[in-house]
Amino acid sequence: MLVGLVVGKRESRPWVVSDELWSQIEPLLPVPGPKLKPGRPRVPDRQALCGILFVLHTGIQWEYLPQELGFGSGMTCWRRLEAWNAAGVWDRLHAVLLAKLRAAKQIDWSRAVIDFQSCPGRSKGPKSGPSPVDRARPGSKHHLIVDGQGIPLAVSLTGGNRNDVTQLIPLLKKIPSVDGLVGRPRKRPDSLLGDRGYDHDKYRRLVRAMGVKPVIARRGVPHGSGLGVHRWVVEGTIAWLHGFRRPRIRWERRDDIHEAFLGFATCLITHRHVQRLCWDR
Repeated sequence: MLVGLVVGKRESRPWVVSDELWSQIEPLLPVPGPKLKPGRPRVPDRQALCGILFVLHTGIQWEYLPQELGFGSGMTCWRRLEAWNAAGVWDRLHAVLLAKLRAAKQIDWSRAVIDFQSCPGRSKGPKSGPSPVDRARPGSKHHLIVDGQGIPLAVSLTGGNRNDVTQLIPLLKKIPSVDGLVGRPRKRPDSLLGDRGYDHDKYRRLVRAMGVKPVIARRGVPHGSGLGVHRWVVEGTIAWLHGFRRPRIRWERRDDIHEAFLGFATCLITHRHVQRLCWDR
């Protein structure tokens, strides 16, 4: 009953999954296996997804997920997140949403923009390292590449001590093949913009070899390159990404769980662009 009450107040409760978003996610979820032991009935996937969204938005610890919301226990939601991430649900959902945007001709392939944001950590684990901006405490980095208007194309997680330029090629390769129009799927932008942290001739050559023009500021050159006019979009998308409280801090020791939160948040941001750009067409 309480879940129905929450649905009625959708505007003030962003962790409730709308019918439109659920219609995109439900076909991608793996079919649950047979129940091996008798006991409580399985928590419906949609309710568990609301629980995951609640944790994503509020940053609350799993064990403190309020039972009265009807989303199941924190451990149930955690297991569901783990299973769905292992099944590639978020990657496939992201590709579906990008295809909708491409079908509406709303992806700006003329340029992509890359940047990162440091993420303080609370425990050591895979893809975590001493952060050079946080007194060598454990931390991670979120690397993001967006299109010319800020639509996220790919996101990755590395240790806080990893050099930013090393993620140029992996992020470009991680952009999915986007359908939506007649002809071949689109995968590469025309150009890639980056700040001085990506200044390295070796990586410029590698980017060109992928058919992408590198537009990267050089170290030692006075400010005023003009890239800021176009680079602000990635900073805005990173702000959206960290608008979800859970990814702001690396609470999870396991990198795959933190990546699951990143992937789901990326899908939600992309879905916002679908709502903004495609629904009125």
